Amino acid sequence: MTEREYNECVNLYSDNVYRFILKNLRHEEDAKDVVQGAFEKMWMNREHVITEKSKSFLFTVAYNLMIDHIRKSKRVTLKDEFSEIALGSRDLRDNPKRILQEALNKLSETQRSLVMLKDYEGYNYTEIGEITGLNESQVKVYLHRARLQLKAYIVKPENVL
Repeated sequence: MTEREYNECVNLYSDNVYRFILKNLRHEEDAKDVVQGAFEKMWMNREHVITEKSKSFLFTVAYNLMIDHIRKSKRVTLKDEFSEIALGSRDLRDNPKRILQEALNKLSETQRSLVMLKDYEGYNYTEIGEITGLNESQVKVYLHRARLQLKAYIVKPENVL
């Protein structure tokens, strides 16, 4: 990979990688750090990166860095939802976007990543498998289970508008 190809890759994929990582981490600065780390790793390995596979390489590295970050920072934080519930605020639960975000938060890291890659970023099962290190069958099964969990949460009587 040449310097020109690397810069083109940054222009083409930086927004997509950032959106994917941000949606999973839900913290802007951490997402920026992970994305920067992924591009740095790609630059360090540019002699070995095939230009046609740079997108897959980048998402795979970013995904692995994100998982490492999550494992390192298993810290207890006071969530906005908890503080609102503690204050007795109930009207905020009637927001469909908020209910969907709560449902996504209930998923495991892997399930949430699969949903983001498939439904938000539009990757196919094979590409998702390459990014996450799962085989295509595992991707389909995990994604199916994640969607069932999302559906079960969203259709609860207290979440239906």
